[in-house]
Amino acid sequence: MENTKIRVRFAPSPTGALHIGGVRTALYNYLFAKRNGGEMVLRIEDTDSARFVEGAENYIIEALAWLGIKFDEGVSFGGKYAPYRQSERKEIYKTFVEQLLDSGKAYIAFDTPEFLDEKRAQIANFQYDASTRMSMQNSLVLPENEVKTKIANGEKYVVRFKIEPNEDILVNDLIRGEVKINSSVLDDKVLWKSADELPTYHLANIVDDHLMKITHVIRGEEWLPSAPLHVLLYRAFGWESTMPSFAHLPLLLKPDGKGKLSKRDGDRLGFPVFPLDWIDRKTGEKSSGYREAGYFPEALINFLALLGWNSGTEQEIFSMEELINLFSLERCSKSGAKFDYEKGKWFNHKYLQTKSAEELAEYLIPIFKQKFPDNNLQFTIYNLQLLQAIDALKERATFPQDLFDLIAFFFVAPETFNENDVKKRWKEDTAQLLTELIPVLESIENFDNEHLAEETVKSWCEEKNYNLGAVMNPFRLTLVGEMKGPQMFVITKILGKEETIKRLKYALRFLAHR
Repeated sequence: MENTKIRVRFAPSPTGALHIGGVRTALYNYLFAKRNGGEMVLRIEDTDSARFVEGAENYIIEALAWLGIKFDEGVSFGGKYAPYRQSERKEIYKTFVEQLLDSGKAYIAFDTPEFLDEKRAQIANFQYDASTRMSMQNSLVLPENEVKTKIANGEKYVVRFKIEPNEDILVNDLIRGEVKINSSVLDDKVLWKSADELPTYHLANIVDDHLMKITHVIRGEEWLPSAPLHVLLYRAFGWESTMPSFAHLPLLLKPDGKGKLSKRDGDRLGFPVFPLDWIDRKTGEKSSGYREAGYFPEALINFLALLGWNSGTEQEIFSMEELINLFSLERCSKSGAKFDYEKGKWFNHKYLQTKSAEELAEYLIPIFKQKFPDNNLQFTIYNLQLLQAIDALKERATFPQDLFDLIAFFFVAPETFNENDVKKRWKEDTAQLLTELIPVLESIENFDNEHLAEETVKSWCEEKNYNLGAVMNPFRLTLVGEMKGPQMFVITKILGKEETIKRLKYALRFLAHR
C-alpha cells in the first residue's frame, strides 16, 4: 500500500464503558496517524446486538473528546465513507456474504446450539472445521433444494467461512515481526447470522477496513489470533494488494500479580479503569472515571503513552505535540506493560504544578459550592484570597480536590480544634502568650508583607524572651484548627489582619472552657 495516505481507525463496540486499554489503543492510533500526516476514523462496531448497551456510544465519543483524541471522520464526524455505524451497513455486508457463497468460499450452516453442544460432548476439543464440517447440518452436506426450503421456511442459519486445512498463514506484524499460524488450528468462523441479518466482527471488520481504505490496523494483543483469519478473508475477496499492515499492542497488565488489567483490579486497589464515570444501567453500579477522580486529560495521555512505548530518552513529561513528533510503532514493546497507577498519580501531580491558580480555581469553585451550600461563599476565579491560597499549597496536591482539603480553612473558620494537637501544643501559659500577641499583630501596618509580620513577631518573642515554638505552634492551631498549612505568615497574609485576630480571640475563648 505504498504511496497511499495513511488511514487508521478506532473501532470500539458499544457494549459498556470504554476500558483504559481501549483508550491507549485509540491514543496510539492517533499518534501514529498524526506523526505520518494521516487520518483517523471513528467506527462503531455494533453488530453484536445482544451485548449492545444504551449510552455506550455517546460515552465513548465524550471520553475521547475529553482526552483530546481527535477524529477526521466517522460516527458523529461524518465523511465520504458513511455510514460509520456498522448496524447501518447491513446491505453492504449482505452483498459480500453473497459473494463468498457464490465463490464457494463460505457456506450456510443450520446447526442449532443444542446440536453443537452434542458434538462438543462427543468429540474432544471439538472444532467446526474441515475435519468435522461434513458431519454437520450445512449446505456442504444437505441437498440444494433442502437448503432453499429451510431458508424459505424461516429456519435460522449462519454463514461460515470455509477454511482449507494445512496452510501456513504469515502475518507480518509491525511490532511482533513475522507470525506464522497453520490454518488447521482455525475453525470455520461464523461471518453472518440470519437471526439479526448482521455480520460478525470478522466479516464487518474486513469489509469496512477495505471500503474505508484503512492502511494500518493498530489494535490490542487480544486480537492477534484473529489476524490469520483476516488475512484469509482478504485473499478470499482478492484484496491482497490493499490489505492493511497489522500492529498488535502489548496488554496492559495488573499492577500486581499476573494477567490482564481488569475492572476488579481497579476496585480492589482503588483506581479507575474507565476514562469517565460509568453507571451500569442494569445494576445501578457506579464505576469511577479518571475525569471525575480529578485527573487532567493531558496527564492521563502522558501516562498511557508510556505504557508500552518509549521515546528512547530519559524524558517523562510530554505534550501531545511532542508525543506525535516522537511516536513510532518500532519503539512499542512486545511484552505487556504493568499498570503502575501510582505513576499515574505522579503524572497528575506534575501537571497540576503547571496549572495557574486561575485554572485550578475553576475546578475548586464547584467543590466549595457543593461542600458549603449554605455558607454563601462568593467565589470567582479572580478572588485574590482564593488564588493566593492555591499558590501557597498546590505543591502538596495531586488532584484538584486535594486543594480543597488543603485550603478550606482559609474560608471557613474553625469552630473546634483537633484534640490531639490541643493536648500537645496548648500549655498553661499559652493563653497568656497569645493574648499578648494580639496587640503585636494589631501594630503591624502592612499585613500583606509576610516578611515584615514574621520579623515583628520574632522580635517581640526575643524581646520578651519567649520560646518561638511556644507561640507559633498554638498560634497556627488557633487559625487553622489543627497543625497543618503553609508557612505561618503566609496564612496570616491570606487571612488578613481582621480575620487573623478574630480567629485568635475565638480560640482563646473556646479553649478557655475546654
